[in-house]
Amino acid sequence: MKCNKILVALSGGVDSSVCVYLMKQQGYDVTGLVLHLSPAHNSTVAAAQAAADAMGIPLIVAREEEWFQREVVVPWAECYRRGQTPNPCILCNPSTKFALLCREAKKRGFDAIVTGHYAGVEEQEGRYLLKKAKFLPRDQSYMLYRLSQDQLSMLYLPLEGMSKDQVRAIAVQAGLPCAAAPDSQEICFIPDNDYPAYIEARFGKMPEGEFISPDGTVCGRHKGLLHYTVGQRKGLGIALGRPVFIKSMDPQTNRIYLGDAGEEFAAGVLLRDCRWIPFEQPAQPFKAGAKIRSMAKEAAAQIIPLPNQSARVLFDVPQRAPAPGQSCVLYDGDYVLGGGYIESQIE
Repeated sequence: MKCNKILVALSGGVDSSVCVYLMKQQGYDVTGLVLHLSPAHNSTVAAAQAAADAMGIPLIVAREEEWFQREVVVPWAECYRRGQTPNPCILCNPSTKFALLCREAKKRGFDAIVTGHYAGVEEQEGRYLLKKAKFLPRDQSYMLYRLSQDQLSMLYLPLEGMSKDQVRAIAVQAGLPCAAAPDSQEICFIPDNDYPAYIEARFGKMPEGEFISPDGTVCGRHKGLLHYTVGQRKGLGIALGRPVFIKSMDPQTNRIYLGDAGEEFAAGVLLRDCRWIPFEQPAQPFKAGAKIRSMAKEAAAQIIPLPNQSARVLFDVPQRAPAPGQSCVLYDGDYVLGGGYIESQIE
């Protein structure tokens, strides 16, 4: 990087702490920034302060609870209440985490921002491209596909070529207090990960409704749309004498429609609110690898651009239960082309 002063997103975990250590080792002037976005982030701020103190760097605490509620929590909860399955990190990264990092960096005179994500950024002919991590089991490029060109232009990702074991080994060698800390799995603002309880406590209890069997008859009662997701097979409380799964959910009628096992596969998906990275808008249909959830394998697909930042994705081989609200992210080899939110399945 052709810069000197850098701002590192510091959570106190092993990934962000190793980023600070590596940047200091390379001679950069490093400052940490931790985002306090909810009461659940008190422990994150404390861990970040401990890490900053241990490595001898200043720490900025940005308290942005109202911003986070407006930009992430409310749209995320509303999406769930419509029977969709949003990913809060994908909502948060462009609108909040990286928006606030870039804002603080520009305001305070930093040359670049650094995070502990496992992915890469590369400049080609004035365009900033997002790449997969070299160690694919840790790749987090899926979570970053909505970042803007401005955000990517400021971003450096030191962990692009490392495995988690390598990162932990560096933390041990450096004597960092977080070296043995476990990876965080839960939603950062919901410590117990019980998102239905969190949403109902803040936005009201969801009404019960009807389960509709594959033959079109009412076969039971559900406890509210946000307690379920498309593709779900277990925990339905339905006994039809054969395996069934959630095929679709209708927020207008508050009904959940079931399908028979074997009907889970969709020929494609319709995407809304697409973001593109190598270009502003695709000029014509193209082939790409498509991931319909963060842990899914890529599926070969034909991508057909549509008006109003939408697109049709047609899989070469039908994919199991794409869930409305999730993101479908598109790849060309190691490069992220972009993607969008799944609006509906194509049968």
